[in-house]
Amino acid sequence: MKDKEQGLRERTIAEEAWDALAASIIYYQGRPVGTIAARDPDSPALNYDQCFVRDFVSAALLFLIRGETEIVRNFLIITLKLQPKTTQLDASKPSRGLMPASFKIQSVNGQEQIKADFGDHAIGRVAPADSGLWWLILLRAYFVATQDTEFVCREDIQEGIRLILQLCLVTRFDMYPMVLVPDGASMIDRRMGMYGHPLDIQSLFYGALRVGLELLVPNQDNQLTIQAIQGRLGPLKKQLRENYWLDPDRLNEIYRFRVEEYGEEALNQFNIYAESIPFYNLAKWLPDAAGYLAGNLGPSQMDTRFFAIGNLMAILMSLTTERQSHKILNLIELRWSDLIGHMPMKLCYPAVDGMEWQIVTGADPKNRAWSYHNGGSWPVLLWMLTAAAKTMDRGELAHHAIAIAERRLKLESWPEYYDGAEGRLIGKGARKFQTWTISGYLLAKEIIANPTHLKLMALAPER
Repeated sequence: MKDKEQGLRERTIAEEAWDALAASIIYYQGRPVGTIAARDPDSPALNYDQCFVRDFVSAALLFLIRGETEIVRNFLIITLKLQPKTTQLDASKPSRGLMPASFKIQSVNGQEQIKADFGDHAIGRVAPADSGLWWLILLRAYFVATQDTEFVCREDIQEGIRLILQLCLVTRFDMYPMVLVPDGASMIDRRMGMYGHPLDIQSLFYGALRVGLELLVPNQDNQLTIQAIQGRLGPLKKQLRENYWLDPDRLNEIYRFRVEEYGEEALNQFNIYAESIPFYNLAKWLPDAAGYLAGNLGPSQMDTRFFAIGNLMAILMSLTTERQSHKILNLIELRWSDLIGHMPMKLCYPAVDGMEWQIVTGADPKNRAWSYHNGGSWPVLLWMLTAAAKTMDRGELAHHAIAIAERRLKLESWPEYYDGAEGRLIGKGARKFQTWTISGYLLAKEIIANPTHLKLMALAPER
């Protein structure tokens, strides 16, 4: 009887979620083109009435699973048309190849128009580095679901792929294979000390490069880009697997690093000062069987915070080795109360507080300790956690996390994020009926029900 009641409850939650997702769809010229960020009747819309590229990905994957491919195709075309195709030397205009952070449909003199935001209207006024990378990952998912070769081979689609990757592969002042980006250029779109080479962007970049290699037609137009991808993939993977990786053995190596080394044989390539790393706390927190990719790495600094998106997407993109992937999931399992708690899951851990919070965030009141991007819990990450766990045949982690989320999400009207060290509190500034909270839950359920859907979002290891 209990199993029957449980099944009925789950169906009710799922049905409500699907209805809420359907209500979030936006239309342009009578065609579905995306979903709005949130439909909270009790909060001002601000930019939550827009369709964000990164937000739409989880919903788009759901539509593909359901065979509703039109909305995904329309979204890909609409955002592609917003991509600047000419080189800009004006700092106030978006760069060639940049994808918008979001767009909205508005009426001007009775005519529908699309208005794009390239970060110029956002809180941080920073262009999104992740939008184009997510767009490529979604394009591949669309191709896997539809096998629409004609669409992918279209001249405008091929140009779009090429421009996104060229923007990331461009020669710059940086000498590393990673992408150099400013603070606020990812989902963490406010100042959080992520300037330089944040893991979230690097994992997506690696996946996008592999997608480019898969989808670019080997013709004269694409030749140079394909060669650049082939030249970048190996060094990028090596750098991330070796120099970003943290486990007890690696921690001991870093602890004994020599500094001020010069030349090609230097072991401490980034001249990291051991005094800058909280070894005492980290050594206590990091279990022997666990490990993860550090949050950031650059000259003289290593951010040892755990960032969920970067680590989970590293598993899905086959960036990490099989051993490393299992160690990341071990960390989540063994530090469950810290990273999952009462709502899956922490965007980053630990939170920065006190004087460090004042310096790193500029005393950002929304990013105070254990809130929003600073250690807040984001239900949208449920789908990434589920996908990563199922990819590594660790489904029990996903089942447990989904069960925790189900106790609260529907009752609390699908909040954007949760506050507190264990995610007990609904986020102080969180919108209700957040679309990617809804789609994150539904996508996790679909992956559990049919793991073959992983082919839409996971890449096989390189041969």
